[in-house]
Amino acid sequence: MIVKFILSILVKNRPGVMSHVSGLFTRRGYNIDSIAVGVTDKPENSTMTIIVDGDENTLNQFKGQLLKLPDVLDVKDLPYHGSLVRELLLMRIRVESEKRTEVFGILEVFGAMADEITDDSMLVEMNGNPRQVSGLLNMLSKFPILEMARTGQIALAYRTDL
Repeated sequence: MIVKFILSILVKNRPGVMSHVSGLFTRRGYNIDSIAVGVTDKPENSTMTIIVDGDENTLNQFKGQLLKLPDVLDVKDLPYHGSLVRELLLMRIRVESEKRTEVFGILEVFGAMADEITDDSMLVEMNGNPRQVSGLLNMLSKFPILEMARTGQIALAYRTDL
């Protein structure tokens, strides 16, 4: 059965590591839904969060192949529905002053905020799970998007040993 899975990959913080890891998926014909990389509490290491679709066999295959790469230190598969998953959205929309109240109402519902307001636009910031971010995008779809940046998803598994 094909499902979405999250790989949390601890790697050495070196140039080219992201390319080597993502290349492993590309060479096997898999599309990466999301990829995010950030330095950990130890500056010599980074964590890569990769989200892809596949089955249990594919997941195990990728984990084994990733661990063979010299810069990969550890690979964890996180349960998609048992993890806290977040991404960041920055978006500048065209909005006239008479429509700002409507936009502020939408932002409040989604826990988003306006970081900048000009005569004819707003810069919106929101972080949330992918469903929430997509929901905000849907609700603001009637306002022309002037610019948009959406990060890859990051995740940590919920603790079950508490």
